[in-house]
Amino acid sequence: MTAAAFLDLSLNIAMVMILLGLAVAFIRLAIGPSLADRVVALDMMTISIIAFCGVYAILVEDPSFLDVAIVLALVGFLATVALARYAERRFEREADERKEDEDA
Repeated sequence: MTAAAFLDLSLNIAMVMILLGLAVAFIRLAIGPSLADRVVALDMMTISIIAFCGVYAILVEDPSFLDVAIVLALVGFLATVALARYAERRFEREADERKEDEDA
């Protein structure tokens, strides 16, 4: 087996594994019982798409997809931080409501 054939086989296997991980994360996003599960699944999907962009850039020998991966990583980080702050405020709001109910 030549080096080029081995690289093609490895990239194809990597693509399949990344797509399987993306599918599993989507299932968790759809049926996740809590908000935290959905946030983690969304973050995993973002990381899987970034990995897909990297592997695809190697496969087609076009480094411009790496720029897409970098931008997606930055946007994914900001989305994760925003969702974490939303979840934190929601938790605090629910705790305040429970405290008011106990006081009443």
